[in-house]
Amino acid sequence: MTELRDLNPLVEAVVAYIDEGVIIATPDGGVLYQNPAAGELLHMPPNEPLQSLKDIKSFNFTQALLKAAIDAGDVDAAGRPSGNFVKFERRLKHKDGYADIEFSTGVISDPHNRGRLRLILMRDRTGARRLEAVINPGGGDIETQDPRMLEIVDRIQQIAPTNASVLLQGESGTGKTQLARMIHRSSTRAQQPFVEINCAAIPESLIESELFGHIKGAFTGATQNRPGRFQAANKGTLFLDEVGEIPMHLQAKLLRAIQEQEFEMVGSDKPTRVDVRIIAASNSNLRDMVDRGDFRADLYYRIAVIPITVPSLRDRPGDIPLLTKYFCHRLAARGYPDDMQCSAEAMRAMMNYPWPGNVRELENAVEHGIICAVNGMVLPESLPQDVMAHFRGVAQPVPVPPIGESRLAQREEIETALQQTRGSKSAAARLLGIDRTTLWRRMQRLGIS
Repeated sequence: MTELRDLNPLVEAVVAYIDEGVIIATPDGGVLYQNPAAGELLHMPPNEPLQSLKDIKSFNFTQALLKAAIDAGDVDAAGRPSGNFVKFERRLKHKDGYADIEFSTGVISDPHNRGRLRLILMRDRTGARRLEAVINPGGGDIETQDPRMLEIVDRIQQIAPTNASVLLQGESGTGKTQLARMIHRSSTRAQQPFVEINCAAIPESLIESELFGHIKGAFTGATQNRPGRFQAANKGTLFLDEVGEIPMHLQAKLLRAIQEQEFEMVGSDKPTRVDVRIIAASNSNLRDMVDRGDFRADLYYRIAVIPITVPSLRDRPGDIPLLTKYFCHRLAARGYPDDMQCSAEAMRAMMNYPWPGNVRELENAVEHGIICAVNGMVLPESLPQDVMAHFRGVAQPVPVPPIGESRLAQREEIETALQQTRGSKSAAARLLGIDRTTLWRRMQRLGIS
């Protein structure tokens, strides 16, 4: 590595001892100088200084710089970084885990007239990111030690900085919303809006207006212009939960809005342009719905650029003790006792229960157990009836239908649930792990009266 021989020796000595990494490179990427902290932050082997920015193996610096410059609007007429300072963050893997490193880089003038040079400054933000997760547990990382879930978290860190659409599939309660929020927080849009809409919870007659907004006079009761969720999410992320429940006649308009980033508000013929990243989620297998003709293939391929399937809790039982402890801490912060103990039998009951409601059901069960604990000890009888009944070998209610079921199987599951609840749609929906609106729509689609 060539030293900057005419760099002031005092300045060089100071830079060598600071915690922030410093790299100076030529326009073509050749490294002229790096301080020791730079090699440590990049986890480079000792005594092997960088010869070129291409020697950074953990990620492609040139691509990351171009992406950051484009997002900041600092590119020249040829689409290259203009040279103004821009910032971006990368999570870099190493043998002991990972580190969140913030890069600030721009072009500086060489006082010795050897041309312009690139200055790269690096800071370790790992501690700050972990502190944010503690302060804001609802928006923190997913609590897991399951290899498949850890792979999903790693994949999210890889795809989050892009604008690619993401489709999260898995049973209700597996944490799809948490993963969607994680993608947004790790993206370049993190400081922009994150807008959620549950497509199954909105009546079919209103969902178009909710998504795209309406103008005054578009329909009875439209007394003023009202922006929709797409406009609210402009520059940010729109999370379409239960996207499979969007009616077929609206799917073409949704496709155009995602593909062209343009649509008309209800009652208007003037196009509205937005800049929105789409994250969609479904507890049904959309690929199977496409095969059955219940979902448009072109819309599926547009939202499933990055498909991720989230495993159910029963498929990762090793997470149950970890999640139980996590929920106990959260409940203690809300005023519940913080010295509760869980008996071995109670933990065995939870480990053996199939959790049709997944993580959401487990959270409720932990709260139930703490409330009904006996002398500070959670016993099997402290747990909800379904968990205790399963532990004692009693037949269970109808579980959540698995992803990929056939139309006939779905109809049979719904009819069985209705029979068990004597026709109560609310109770049947609870047994199936879905909300009442979703059940009503499925009954309409399957012709169940």
